[in-house]
Amino acid sequence: MGFWVLLALGLAVRCLLRWRRIGVAILLCEPALELVLFAVTAIDLRNGAEPGWEHGLAALCIGCTVAYGHCTIRRLDGHAAHRLAGGPRPPKPPRYGVARARHEGGLWLRTLLAVVVACALPQAAIRYVGEGSTSSLRSVQLVALRALGIHGIVALTYLIWPKKAPATAAARPAQDRTLTGR
Repeated sequence: MGFWVLLALGLAVRCLLRWRRIGVAILLCEPALELVLFAVTAIDLRNGAEPGWEHGLAALCIGCTVAYGHCTIRRLDGHAAHRLAGGPRPPKPPRYGVARARHEGGLWLRTLLAVVVACALPQAAIRYVGEGSTSSLRSVQLVALRALGIHGIVALTYLIWPKKAPATAAARPAQDRTLTGR
């Protein structure tokens, strides 16, 4: 939740108040927030807390922030600048063909990075805690791996069956145009 609050605050300060440096400073608090989250999680486990889904959720959040945080901030910053400050419209991701498959492959690589982080942190917590029930942390690792697999299948479908651009009216045969009334 803190990620989105800092993001909205940073973008508002940057675009509405036009305080660019303060907005950047607020946006740079995002990684600090994740480090605090990780430290609090480690301290909680060290103080004898039973590892639970909330510790795994913290790892998933950190993994997603590491992998997707910068591009999310950059994209939302472009949208905020366009909507609130009269900036140019940000480019949309490609929709068709190999360019779309390449885009989806890049997103999958980001998901891979997120999963590596989201699996490494609970593994470190399991070693840190030592004895005790760690099944909830293991289940978070399995959820992350399952998400990676599903995203990989989706990205692969864009490569195997690339979406074709719609035909324009000029490119369709004349017979087709007369049947449709165009």
